[in-house]
Amino acid sequence: MPVTTTATHSMPAANRKWSRYRHPESTIRFAVILAILAFLGYSITYLNIDLSRILGAFPRLVEILATRYFPPDMNYVSDADFLRSVLRTLEMSLLGGFFGVVCSIPLAWLAARNITVSKRIAYPFGRFAIMSSRSIHETIWTILFVTVLGFGMLAGTLALTVFCVGFAGKLFSDELEAIDMGPVEALRSVGANPLQVFQYAVLPQVRVAFTGIAIYTWDVAFRAATVVGFFGGGGMGWYLKRTTQQMESTRVAAILLVIIGLVLLAEIGSGWLRKRIGKMR
Repeated sequence: MPVTTTATHSMPAANRKWSRYRHPESTIRFAVILAILAFLGYSITYLNIDLSRILGAFPRLVEILATRYFPPDMNYVSDADFLRSVLRTLEMSLLGGFFGVVCSIPLAWLAARNITVSKRIAYPFGRFAIMSSRSIHETIWTILFVTVLGFGMLAGTLALTVFCVGFAGKLFSDELEAIDMGPVEALRSVGANPLQVFQYAVLPQVRVAFTGIAIYTWDVAFRAATVVGFFGGGGMGWYLKRTTQQMESTRVAAILLVIIGLVLLAEIGSGWLRKRIGKMR
């Protein structure tokens, strides 16, 4: 009998608790969604965005592509100079991605609150460096480096490096903050220095994840390399800029097809590598 009485009295308490906390959560969630929708509606009205014109732009785009950009001038992209520019774009993305990943690992270590060497100095510095790299678009970095160093691969590689520092550094630091702190505390308790803690307690936990992030960073850097070249960083982006300015639409179409093909190959290759790395976990 006491057991039955306890169970009977506990059920209404559970129901009261559910009704007390469940309904406010639903109300808040509904209010947030309603506020977001209201803000989107206000933005569309304030910016004078005509949704009917947006929908009508797609048939016009198809018409322009069919009349101006077809057929693509594939002879232009088979030229030896253009093929060398494709190779330079690939080299620029590899170098930028490599240097960016190498520089972002120590910054991510400093920017991870749970394992940083100093929460007062190193943590703000690491966070600020990664945030600064991410806040500025790669095209702006390219323009800045071109202004200082002139047109060419050096400016493009440095722009991609800074871009990859912000991109990979954010992912690396998030991964570091999610590690199991047990091995870290164990090594700290026996007097290990921060470098030893990182090498023996942190790195084994994030090695596979870091490798996958590095591959994904190169994938993103390869896509950004064309844009960097368009703004003076060299490579096939320079060809795209020249043909666009000269209104050579069929050549632009051919270059775009090459870019799409290369990005597709990079996507397949990086996806295959990430899948192989996932099996190593």
